[in-house]
Amino acid sequence: MAQPSRASIRTPPTAALAPAISAVQKRTLTVLLVSQVLSGAGLAAGVTVAGLLAGQMLHNTSLSGLPIALLTAGSASAALVIGRLSQRHGRRPGLAAGYLTGALGGVGVVVAAALDSPVLLFASLFLYGAGTASNLQARYAGADLAAPHQRARATSTVIVATTAGGIAGPLLTTPAGHLATTLHLPGLTGLFLLATAAFTLAALTLLLWLRPDPLVLARTLPPAPEESASADAPSRSGPGLLVGVMVLVLSQLVMVAVMTMTPVHMHAHGFNTAASGLVIAVHTGSMYLPSPLAGRLVDRFGATAMSLVTAGILLAAGVVAALAPGHSLVLITLALVLLGVGWNFGLVTGTAIVTNSTPLASRAKVQGLVDVAVAVAGAVGGLASGIVVAATSYPILAVLCGALAFAAAPAAIVAARKSSARA
Repeated sequence: MAQPSRASIRTPPTAALAPAISAVQKRTLTVLLVSQVLSGAGLAAGVTVAGLLAGQMLHNTSLSGLPIALLTAGSASAALVIGRLSQRHGRRPGLAAGYLTGALGGVGVVVAAALDSPVLLFASLFLYGAGTASNLQARYAGADLAAPHQRARATSTVIVATTAGGIAGPLLTTPAGHLATTLHLPGLTGLFLLATAAFTLAALTLLLWLRPDPLVLARTLPPAPEESASADAPSRSGPGLLVGVMVLVLSQLVMVAVMTMTPVHMHAHGFNTAASGLVIAVHTGSMYLPSPLAGRLVDRFGATAMSLVTAGILLAAGVVAALAPGHSLVLITLALVLLGVGWNFGLVTGTAIVTNSTPLASRAKVQGLVDVAVAVAGAVGGLASGIVVAATSYPILAVLCGALAFAAAPAAIVAARKSSARA
């Protein structure tokens, strides 16, 4: 009987498989990048014009935050379903199902506006939120085949791809509105027409080309040498799973609350839809463009440091938004840029903690549950933002959100000290 060679004995299974896995990972990231560009354009409709559309139909600006609340509530429900589908069948069917549901919601919004039916509008926005859930959960798919010490960068690569569509979407507000009026539809539905097409194309991209499924393949592979150590990575870098969830939740709540009311605040000070669309476009770019930097910083300096940086940037965003005069486009834009960067750092940091803290056998399910909490936080932020502004003012909302975001800092420090004590 032939004896195995010394080379085969010395070469661990993961090392022998590394070139093939690397090739699959590159293909996976390429397909995810394409789908993220498309879905990023779809996200713009809900952010840019949903509040304005609801305000027109209800004739009540105090409920301008309700559409985003419903959208994020739909995202929460979808995140749970997508997580479970991904756990059972892989990322491809889970993410595609979310995008197709979001496309159905986009169609419903257009029909609701044409019929002047607020009830149908709100139900459709709930469905539309599923597209948002898929867009966010795609970041986890980018990390399925990545080595533990490279997961933050893999995640950030997927996140940054949303930039192109996310910036293009709001900038297409005016031409999309012209298309809608040409079709004898309300002008504000134009972006939802774009969203429907974008989500559908994103789903088809995944269904056709995300093969092999990264999560299904990851389960068949032997654990990487550093995989056993990765379970301790959150402890070494500082925060544990709960702190990671808190970073994600607070970043989402603060970002949604301030972002939702910014277009309404701008319109109240005489800015038109094109101006608010420009601000949201710049904000969206700042939400995704810093991703590669954030990924490298998380891998380099750890989660504790990046949790503190996230809290500080979001606090600064709230202060600038509160102090910015209502007629100052420059300062309002600066506040939204800081808000986007803070959200991005929080998303990459929190995602890395959650992924490294969860075993592969239950990872997709746990990630789905985490994103439910994130979406619920967004729903609360969207709903509360309109009420707070109606009762007080936009600057008060911004200050409260900045202070709330900074609550993550003490928790990260305490978690880091406990980890050091255990070590």
